[in-house]
Amino acid sequence: MEKIYTGKTKDVYSLENGNVMLKFKDDCTGKDGVFDPGENTVGLTIDGIGKENLKTSIYYFELLKKAGIKTHYVSADIDNATMEVLPGKVFGHGLEVICRLVATGSFIRRYGEYIEDGTVLEGGYVECTFKNDEKGDPLVTSEGLAALGVMTPEMFESMKEQTLKITKIVADDLKSIGLDLWDIKFEFGYNNDEVILIDEIASGNMRVYKDGVIVNPVDLTKLILER
Repeated sequence: MEKIYTGKTKDVYSLENGNVMLKFKDDCTGKDGVFDPGENTVGLTIDGIGKENLKTSIYYFELLKKAGIKTHYVSADIDNATMEVLPGKVFGHGLEVICRLVATGSFIRRYGEYIEDGTVLEGGYVECTFKNDEKGDPLVTSEGLAALGVMTPEMFESMKEQTLKITKIVADDLKSIGLDLWDIKFEFGYNNDEVILIDEIASGNMRVYKDGVIVNPVDLTKLILER
């Protein structure tokens, strides 16, 4: 295997069969030792969270497969915290897509003068940021993505439609066990000009509450898988 990318929470390797392997790490995004999926830097390490994120990803990728939504997922090895996926090109140098169901986190830090923390965002709000730690993962609009040649307007609409659909599936599943999804972060790529979900659907990439209290990623995985 050849390492082709070192990420904040995963390393990426190329495989001889043409696919790609993701190696999940125990690092989480946050600040000052506090977990926050909205942060753009590693803020803490949680022992075993790599495998927990992988387990959650497997569960939701299989759920999406049943719903007829194509992703890059092929197979996984939980013991080694690895997942084999189809090759897919990232948009630009990496693009993160956030779907917000409730206003909180960095959304409030940006727009708190207009909206209160905890306000429900009816229908879901989709926003995109470039993966660029030095610039703080800057926001970018659909028009900006087109002007920069990162993706066509048609690709953006496909990505947005899939984001809302996938978020609803995850939110409905969590609601069935008494959990409330506030926001979730995805990454999309393209394979033969088809926009597909890549990366992961991990407990470390979503903000979930139970009875008004945020659930940490390890406990969230247990609640999702041990129902």
